[in-house]
Amino acid sequence: MTCRQYKDLMMGYLDDELDEAQRKEFDRHIESCPQCQAEFEQFKKLKSLTDSVKLAEPEDIIWEKYWSGVYNRFERGIGWIMMSVTGIALIIYGLFKAVETLIKDPNVEVILKIAILAFITGIAILFVSIMRERLYYWKKDRYKDVKR
Repeated sequence: MTCRQYKDLMMGYLDDELDEAQRKEFDRHIESCPQCQAEFEQFKKLKSLTDSVKLAEPEDIIWEKYWSGVYNRFERGIGWIMMSVTGIALIIYGLFKAVETLIKDPNVEVILKIAILAFITGIAILFVSIMRERLYYWKKDRYKDVKR
């Protein structure tokens, strides 16, 4: 193998991703090649430096200030609403097409077609019922403005 191929193995060696045979071969090459040995030492220093870096979390006061802004709350809320509505629409469309295919298929029994339609109707009724319940409790929640 050439030095270039061993250089490709350096990060794998440092991350402990090489098998035993590759590690032994890499060790033999590093002992005999001063250029690769110097570059390997630099990689070891770089890895120890990057391993010691920690991401700093912002303080709670910064988050409170961020979320107190109307635009920030509005932006996140609109994003979640758009993602949820389009996700639901895509799921409903896919289910509609699947059911349509089953209903139009002459090989599917009539009783199965009726059962599928009854099942979908039941899910729709439960969904509306749960949404009404959630909206009712959300409006009546005495603790919704309490910070946790």
